[in-house]
Amino acid sequence: MKYYKISHLVKSEDLNHHGTLFAGRSAEWLVEAAFVAAASQHGRPQDVLCVNIHGFTFTKPVQKGDIITFYSRVAKVGTTSITVYVKVMSEIHGTTHVDGYLTFVCVEPDTKRKRPHGIVMDETTDEEEIQIRQRAETLSH
Repeated sequence: MKYYKISHLVKSEDLNHHGTLFAGRSAEWLVEAAFVAAASQHGRPQDVLCVNIHGFTFTKPVQKGDIITFYSRVAKVGTTSITVYVKVMSEIHGTTHVDGYLTFVCVEPDTKRKRPHGIVMDETTDEEEIQIRQRAETLSH
């Protein structure tokens, strides 16, 4: 599936008491990046709601002044659900700092009843994407 990218410059207002990127700000940006992938693949952002943050793994702190890019892609689909994988990398250092999964559902905008999204997973031979998809299969909703 297609990767979507969003980049952010880490500024003073994004920092925690340790002087590194605040996990809350990271979570906000992770949800945004995942939403972009889910809504873009579905084609109707008004139908897409976040229902589960499966957890993020923070592996390396991000410093003020770093530019980080959030790479998101659909990793698994059900009839109405879309699970997205997000990976955060430093543009300056090329290091991975955070990754995780989020699940969205498609709903009728007026009634909020679930609706099929129509997304079909493509075939892949890319080893990283295969691993991402396998990890997504182990998540509980």
